[in-house]
Amino acid sequence: MTSAAQNELMTRVGPGTPAGALLRRYWQPIALSDELKGKRPVRPVTVFGESLVLFRDETGRLGLIARNCAHRGADLCYGRLEGGGIRCPFHGWLFDVDGQCLETPAEPLESTLHTRVRQAAYPVIEKNGMIFGYLGEGEPPALPNLDCLAAPESHSFAFKGFVDCNWLQVLEVGMDPAHASYLHRFLEDEDASQGYGQQFRDDVDNIPTTRLMREYARPEIRVEETDFGYKVTTLRNLDNRGMHVRITDAIFPTAILIPLSREMTVTQWHVPVDDTKSYWYAMFTSFGAPVDHDTMRAQRLEVYTLPDYIPRIGKANEYGYDPDEQLNDTYTGMGQDINVHDQWAVESQGAIQDRTKETLGTSDVVITAYRKRLVSEIRAHEKGEAAPVKADHAVPIAIDAIAPADAWEPIGIERDLARRRGSDWAAALMS
Repeated sequence: MTSAAQNELMTRVGPGTPAGALLRRYWQPIALSDELKGKRPVRPVTVFGESLVLFRDETGRLGLIARNCAHRGADLCYGRLEGGGIRCPFHGWLFDVDGQCLETPAEPLESTLHTRVRQAAYPVIEKNGMIFGYLGEGEPPALPNLDCLAAPESHSFAFKGFVDCNWLQVLEVGMDPAHASYLHRFLEDEDASQGYGQQFRDDVDNIPTTRLMREYARPEIRVEETDFGYKVTTLRNLDNRGMHVRITDAIFPTAILIPLSREMTVTQWHVPVDDTKSYWYAMFTSFGAPVDHDTMRAQRLEVYTLPDYIPRIGKANEYGYDPDEQLNDTYTGMGQDINVHDQWAVESQGAIQDRTKETLGTSDVVITAYRKRLVSEIRAHEKGEAAPVKADHAVPIAIDAIAPADAWEPIGIERDLARRRGSDWAAALMS
């Protein structure tokens, strides 16, 4: 059982908190490149309870600095993009992407005040449609060794969505293999050819994934600790049809990797806005054909509204719950989009789940392992011992396959290698 003190330790992420300090030592997604498109590339960003402004200057450089002007606290999100930075409209103070004040035009001409003024500023990296920020102390580490960051932009697609609860319960639903057989159960199978870009719509060796999840709902879950986090192998014995092997990963501290289809995987981070609000950031990676960005974006904008990527379906409209649908079509009665299912599951736990009242089972083995590591890493970081996962860690893999029941172990590596060798960009990285 998780104690109240442990729950507080793991979930509180604001400035000065132990968990927040640890998570800041890793690159975290803070925005999508799409959010800076248009005439005025400026966006407010709140992460770990800290209010920031993200902007692109006239030369294309990205800046992530404190949102409130160092002069008298006005909101820089309304600033003017000019002069090599962002200028506060209140008194004209100008800040560059590093937070350095360049001008204080209302001061006497001979004033050197600007040389002594600096906004808090953080490093940023833009990769495959996603913008990452490093909010920790010291030099930032290299980006992690992930396929989604190695693939060309043509084979990647990035999106995000708001969730109205604490970051940890959003991460935990993603790393939990057992829930897919229930929360995401579809009572009828659909044509896999019509499921592009959607979870659990592909076939696995000619068997619909929806059928595998529905009919074999008591999986064996194996967890292996790795240098990037955890490799999770979920086994469903199909009797005389072999073993369904699903390999997913928990990438410490905030990400998961799951298979979407035979060609595509999803890497998803879970980033705190503050203690009670979060965003998930997903990067879809294709090992086959280039990603159809227009289709992927259109599918998701049916469910999320801009500019803040707020779900159209949620608490305000009871997650679209339909009791007739629950009887005839889906296990939840909450439509076809699995993000809505997950959103209901985690938001209904409360703004911050009270883990002192839960009862964990054998199927929660991934959750138990991850929490143990999270607490350990937080404590080590408090003592100055913890270091981020090294960038040269093993590359996580995500596979859905059916193998002989008595010889399933090699299937993950075999399928992953075959997929890489058949992929133009992945094969080039292997040579």
